[in-house]
Amino acid sequence: QVQLVESGGGLVQPGGSLRLSCKSSRSISGIIVMGWYRQAPGKQRDLVASITSGGSTNYADSVKGRFTISRDAAKKTAYLQMNSLKSEDTAVYYCNLRPGNFWGQGTQVTVSS
Repeated sequence: QVQLVESGGGLVQPGGSLRLSCKSSRSISGIIVMGWYRQAPGKQRDLVASITSGGSTNYADSVKGRFTISRDAAKKTAYLQMNSLKSEDTAVYYCNLRPGNFWGQGTQVTVSS
């Protein structure tokens, strides 16, 4: 079993920035993919960004150029740097680890003036 703990969410004004962190209870050196997903009220959970153990990244079109995913194997942590935030980025953000399809508890991000 793997525990994932997200942190870094909060309330931010449009145009602002946040950095989310996802700390794993086990080593992520050999993990194939870590990802960030988000779910707004009444909507499905969608992929925001993912990163492989080799460093390859993938982003949703809506966040390209604004969000950056990274990972630090030594700290067993993945990050999501979010810049130029918009109101439509408001959601609960979840960390995911595969294989195994483990999920964190989620962290709320609210973008509002």
